[in-house]
Amino acid sequence: MASSSTSSFLRFSRTHCLSPSSKSYFRSVHSWGVQALGNHPARCIPRIVQVRDTRRTFTTSRAVKAALALHPPGQQTILLSYPSPSSQKHDAAEEDADEPEVDLVPPEEAKIEITDRAAEQLRAIAQRENNPSAALRIIVESGGCHGYQYKMELAKTRQTDDYHFAHPVIQPSNILIDAVSLSLLNGSTVDFATELIGSSFRVLDNPQSKGSGCGCGVSWELKI
Repeated sequence: MASSSTSSFLRFSRTHCLSPSSKSYFRSVHSWGVQALGNHPARCIPRIVQVRDTRRTFTTSRAVKAALALHPPGQQTILLSYPSPSSQKHDAAEEDADEPEVDLVPPEEAKIEITDRAAEQLRAIAQRENNPSAALRIIVESGGCHGYQYKMELAKTRQTDDYHFAHPVIQPSNILIDAVSLSLLNGSTVDFATELIGSSFRVLDNPQSKGSGCGCGVSWELKI
């Protein structure tokens, strides 16, 4: 009698004896074949019983969801407008001559990412204000416990030295960053977080930031 291989879901129980006169002389061993004893003497064959595998598999779905909630993926924004060198010279002429000249980030190097939930929040703000030009302005200022800090406010219009970013699909979702701040923010991700203490926009993964910064998420230290 040829032996049949079984999967991990099958096991052998006590043997089951058959005789030539038994109706079970020809019995199905499993779905893939039939074991025939023919005219051979009675013999004992193993009785196959299918057993459900009740082992619990380890899953990380909750951990993955929690990680995504804390750090959701960002979408590369599109650059709608940016300052021109001529506008910078004009603005510098009107301001104090002692002010240092700002090096503009080339348009092809200006990179800001935004999460879907941040874009949806910006769209909701624009709809509530009934102003498609409503935007989130992000400014980097000196100060805070780590040397620099983020300042965010709602803006209604774009200034001449602003870089204007938006989500590629969810619009309007305007982000305005001035030339000085962009040099300290380029490559960052803009997110919107809902926590027990409140909801707010925040900056994540700033390549210019050293370490994780302050626990408040506002103050950070510049890489040197």
